[in-house]
Amino acid sequence: MGGIDVANGVVGAVLGMVFATLFQQPLQDAWFRIRRRSASAVRSMRSRGEPSRAWTTFALGPLHTSALIVEGDGESTITSEAIHIQVLDDEIVLPADMAGWREEIAAESDRLQAEGRTPVWNGPRYAVEAFGISRSALDEHPEVHLRLRPTDYYTFLAAQQLDRRLAGGGTPRSRYLDPDRPLEAPAFLQCSFGVNVAVVTADDMLVVSQRSERVRMAPGVWNSSVNEGLSRHIDSSGRNAPDLYAVARRGMREELSLEPSEYSLALLAFVLDVDKRHWSAHFYARLKTLTREGVQARMSRGVADRWEHQTTEFVPFRPADVTRYLLRADRIHRWAPAAPALFHLALVHVHGRASVERAEAQTVRRLQ
Repeated sequence: MGGIDVANGVVGAVLGMVFATLFQQPLQDAWFRIRRRSASAVRSMRSRGEPSRAWTTFALGPLHTSALIVEGDGESTITSEAIHIQVLDDEIVLPADMAGWREEIAAESDRLQAEGRTPVWNGPRYAVEAFGISRSALDEHPEVHLRLRPTDYYTFLAAQQLDRRLAGGGTPRSRYLDPDRPLEAPAFLQCSFGVNVAVVTADDMLVVSQRSERVRMAPGVWNSSVNEGLSRHIDSSGRNAPDLYAVARRGMREELSLEPSEYSLALLAFVLDVDKRHWSAHFYARLKTLTREGVQARMSRGVADRWEHQTTEFVPFRPADVTRYLLRADRIHRWAPAAPALFHLALVHVHGRASVERAEAQTVRRLQ
C-alpha cells in the first residue's frame, strides 16, 4: 500500500505540474478580464445617476482626444454653398496682461534673425469670432455661419499659453474659458482655423503624416494626410472671404503635389480642439488613379511644404486596420487631437456608420 501511495503521489504531482503549465496563464488572463469588466460595470453603475454632457470629445476605446465634433457625422457632406463666412475689419487685440507675451515672441524672432538662425515666421491668420449652425428650410441640410477676425501668428503663439500664470492671478484658461460651455470663447483665444484632409489612394490606402520635429507647434505628432491653416494673404483675394474647399485644395497641392483633377473632395465635419481652441474643417479626398506607389513617386519629385512633415505612412483603408493603427502602442499617445476623429469620419463616409462602429468595437475588444 505504501508503494501505491507513493506512486499516486508522484502521478498527482506530475499532473499538477502539467495542469499548471497548460492552464495557469489562461486562467490568470480570464480572471484579469473578469476583474476589469467588473470594475467597468461598477463605474458604469456609479455614473448612471450623474447627468451626461451633451458635448463630449471623440474617443475610441482607450484613445481619448480633445476633438469635439461640432457639426457633421461623416455620412453626409457639407457643400461649399452651405458655408457662409464673414470677415470682420477689426484685428484681434490681446488683453493687457497677455500683450507682453506677444512682445516676447517678437523679440525672440529678432534675436534669432540677428544670430543668423531661422526666425519665428509671423504670417497673417484668422481668429474665430463666432461659429453657428442652422438648417435649410426645405431639406434641413446644415448651413454653417463663420465669422472671422484678422490676426497673426505671433498673437496665436501668445494665446496658446493657456496655462501660463497671469499677473493678476489665474491663467487664460481659468479666467476666460468655461469647460461646460466649450463653444464659447473670446476670439483672441481662437486664433487658429485650418483644414484637415484624409486622403485615400486609388488602391485604398490611407495616407498618414508625421509632423516634423522642426515645426514650432506639436512637433513629431502623427496627423492627418494634409493639414493647412487659413492664411489672410493667400486664401483671401482682396477683401473676399476664404473658401474652405479652396484651402483644402491648396493643402493637397502644397503637401502632396496633387492637382484638383486628380481627386474628389468632400467636407464631412467641423471640429474644435477644446484644449488648444483650434478649429478645423474635416475633408475626405479620394484619388482617382494614383496608387500608393504613385503618391510616393509624385512626392519624390518635389513637394512645396516638405519641411512640415518628416514621415508618411500608408494604412489599408478598412475599419479594423485603421482602428488597430490608431491604437498601436507607439501611436496612441502621439496623435494630433483632430486626426483620429477625421479618420473615423472618413471611414463612416465610405463604409457606413454601422459597419465602422461594429468593426471598431470588435477591434477594441480584441486588444483588451
